[in-house]
Amino acid sequence: QVQLVESGGGLVQAGGSLRLSCTASGSTFSIGTMAWYRQVLGKQRELVADITSDGRTKYADSVKGRFIISRDNFKNTMYLQMNGLKPEDTAVYYCEAWRSGMEYWGQGTQVSVSS
Repeated sequence: QVQLVESGGGLVQAGGSLRLSCTASGSTFSIGTMAWYRQVLGKQRELVADITSDGRTKYADSVKGRFIISRDNFKNTMYLQMNGLKPEDTAVYYCEAWRSGMEYWGQGTQVSVSS
């Protein structure tokens, strides 16, 4: 079992920055790809960015050039540096991790961007 806990969400003005963290605990050995998703109430959860265990990254077009995903495998922590935030980035952000063919999710952290 893997437990994921997100932190770092909050309220920020448009143009501002936030840094999200996702810390894994439990059976963290051999965690593979990790990702950040976000969801607005009433809409489908969407992929924001993902990162493989060896550091390869992928981003949604809507966040390219503004968000940076990274991970520290020694600390079992993944990060999402969010710069140039826009009101449309407002959502609950979830952390996802894969290990041994099983998918795990965090509880989510709210990010709100005011115009």
